[in-house]
Amino acid sequence: MENRTAIYALTQRGAEKARELVDSLRADCYVLDRYATETDIPFTSLKDIVADKFSKYDSHIFVAASGIVVRMIASLLKSKAVDPAVVVVDQEGEFAISLVSGHLGGANELARLIGDKIGATPVITTATDCAGVPSVDLIARDQGLVIGNIGLIKHINAAILDGEKVPVYDPDCFLDLSDLKEYFYVIDNVDIMFESRCGIVVDWHVHDLPERVLALYPRCLTLGVGCRRGVPADEILDLVRSVVADNGIALDSICCMGSIDAKSDEAGMIEVAQVLGLDLEFFSAAELDEIEVANPSGMVMKHMGVNGVCEAAAMKMANATQILVPKTKSARVTAAIAKRK
Repeated sequence: MENRTAIYALTQRGAEKARELVDSLRADCYVLDRYATETDIPFTSLKDIVADKFSKYDSHIFVAASGIVVRMIASLLKSKAVDPAVVVVDQEGEFAISLVSGHLGGANELARLIGDKIGATPVITTATDCAGVPSVDLIARDQGLVIGNIGLIKHINAAILDGEKVPVYDPDCFLDLSDLKEYFYVIDNVDIMFESRCGIVVDWHVHDLPERVLALYPRCLTLGVGCRRGVPADEILDLVRSVVADNGIALDSICCMGSIDAKSDEAGMIEVAQVLGLDLEFFSAAELDEIEVANPSGMVMKHMGVNGVCEAAAMKMANATQILVPKTKSARVTAAIAKRK
């Protein structure tokens, strides 16, 4: 599916308004069949079409009454971390209402964009936007950090709205606070969090944190994997999860996975990358042999022509000269982790 936005219209006027947005938003336009033209996608039941398409688009725009939309999508909502943006526009194009996923889903931005395109007034009700203060979920998204517990966002935002400065523990300086010093201050001891109303920890390590401290994970680690032919995904996943747990590493901080190109068709490895949401990179034996590994293997050299796969792949992706977590083995899988500079 090329277009990432769907627009739905239920009336003749609504269909006309929807078509004004199609080209500028690169959207698919779904129109009730009796009003559809040859450029529209006709439907007979809004409930059925929304149920089928809701998870397949990043954004949904309804030219309809907000009450109808609420009833249509209520059972489809899962979490603000994964729900698509939902914006409601009246058929006259007077208002564009950000209804669901205003921040992480981008509904607030979409409502403003619609306003620019058709002259509608954006209606945005998220408290931080109304108060003109930063929202930590947007900060995390814009700076490429993974939110550890989405439910804690409200505590951080509430503190900011109350005029409190929020402590941030960020030992590797992943979070750029240069324009946010009015709202946050940096601490050098994570234990201070136990004395604070709330706080933020930015780290690839897993910490034992108070319940109102939000963990943000930088995607700075690379995972190298080697395996025997035909190893199932579960066996690879078991080792990967064991490695991160044993070393106090956040799985969410792993940004990519790699191996030797002889494994490029390895179904289990491909499935693991999909399950973890990681880009999967493969390298030739010559590329991997350029990397000096800590734990060379004669067996790997015999069969693959390199001193090692997992450590070399991890370091290659990280552009690192040292390994963070050396090769760890199970019966048929090896894994190693490196850190990007």
